[in-house]
Amino acid sequence: MDTTRQGAAVIAKGIGVKGPRGWAFRGVDISAEPGALIALQGPSGSGRTCLLLALTGRMRLAEGQATVAGFPLPKRMGAVRGRTAVAHVPGIADLEPALTVGEHLKEQALLVRRLKGSPLGGLSFGRRHREERRARIEAALAAVGLDPETLPKGLNTTVRDLERLEALRLSLALGMLHAPHLLAVDDVDLKLSAEEREQIWGLLRELSAAGTTVVAVAGDAPEDALIVRTDSGAAAAPRTTTDATTTAGPQGPADTDEEETAHAFAETGRA
Repeated sequence: MDTTRQGAAVIAKGIGVKGPRGWAFRGVDISAEPGALIALQGPSGSGRTCLLLALTGRMRLAEGQATVAGFPLPKRMGAVRGRTAVAHVPGIADLEPALTVGEHLKEQALLVRRLKGSPLGGLSFGRRHREERRARIEAALAAVGLDPETLPKGLNTTVRDLERLEALRLSLALGMLHAPHLLAVDDVDLKLSAEEREQIWGLLRELSAAGTTVVAVAGDAPEDALIVRTDSGAAAAPRTTTDATTTAGPQGPADTDEEETAHAFAETGRA
């Protein structure tokens, strides 16, 4: 594990988010080392997405204290946003079905350059700029195991033509373009087969082992993940055989409650 990112740990004590309709979640404690693999679990409507967004500085805490990437929340939300990335969050980090894989990657790479600048400084024009962008994209694709050569039309494949697992890998690649200290992904195992869920958790485990703290909303999670539940307010703890898990069919857990997603989107705007 990369131990150079000492600020990537997540520390939270009694945190909660409150909206116009009451508490989205409250009383959540987390203590995670840098490069941890964290799974957010709880029934639909229990505030999992809201917690995901709160930990990335995209939703304001109403109570409790937290530190993410070395910065306190809610005081330094902007700094936390700049060091975290979100993926696969409906209404916030969506893929456009009509755009190609290459268009998504290019657009996100340009956004990264605008937000974080270029290591080439003022010389990053023309060919050198394109080379820098290409290298960043290739690194992100390699990190999530998405090989354009395996897609029907390579980088020209539209999102609507991707398999669900491929689309999820693309979402993760867009997040990894930002080289985040913490990567947050919503509904990571939604509508995936058992084999696909195993693959995606293996990928997230690799990302965390490389030093990126990973926070994922999930119906089920591997035994080595740090489980945080939004329906009990209990402190995060390693999963044991007595932990409750969400019952899922062959395509994974049920869809996230639409009301929770809408609530999370509204609260993100207010934050």
